[in-house]
Amino acid sequence: MLSTLANPARFMRISGVALPWLGSASAVVLALGLVWSLVLAPPDYQQGESVRIMFIHVPAAWMALSVYLFVAIASAVALVWRHPLAEIAAQAAAPIGAAFTLICLATGSLWGRPMWGAWWVWDARLTSVLVLFFLYLGYIALVNAFDDASRGGRAGSLLALVGIVNLPIIKFSVDWWNTLHQPASVLRLGGPTIDASMLVPLFVMAVGFALLFAWLLLLRMRTALNERKARALRLYGVPDREQPIPAARPAWR
Repeated sequence: MLSTLANPARFMRISGVALPWLGSASAVVLALGLVWSLVLAPPDYQQGESVRIMFIHVPAAWMALSVYLFVAIASAVALVWRHPLAEIAAQAAAPIGAAFTLICLATGSLWGRPMWGAWWVWDARLTSVLVLFFLYLGYIALVNAFDDASRGGRAGSLLALVGIVNLPIIKFSVDWWNTLHQPASVLRLGGPTIDASMLVPLFVMAVGFALLFAWLLLLRMRTALNERKARALRLYGVPDREQPIPAARPAWR
């Protein structure tokens, strides 16, 4: 599968077919999840209506960690196997992951105010997620810090691999330290402790966020490849499949 998608032209064809389906699916699932979680789901017996923030906060937190893991794996593939699309995928995913992390931090702050009486506390979970946000920003800045885009890509890949040690800290910080965050109530060995009336819309929102990520990732990767093709045409006057493609800046500039 990887060798099939490694060809940029083949990737463009496959992603061109998948893109509208992913966009439509993410819109439908997110709309369903928002109505279900924000309107139809019952309020919590302790937290009341403020618990509805959970349906945005928790899936955003899951995506923040998952996307960073994706960036790290793609960076490793780019460094070790020189996969032609791995570096593009990592650089395309990083700003999306940063956005999910920012949503997680913002909604966590909104949720923390009525629950803890403060917008922000230097809780181990909050602090480690803030570090994750800075890792995303550092990766994006480092990739763009060099005139030679290939050097920037390698430097960003190394940072992504080093930063992966923060993921287990985020996951297990509640167990390792005395924090304000409650222990895991969904992804746990004994099974979820959340009632199905809240758990099902939570998973629907998580699926919607995952589909949205996939759609945005393909869109950004296609943009990056088109930029490379345009640059190759300017430099060589021929399609990119016939001449080597010079390294290009990421698509988020």
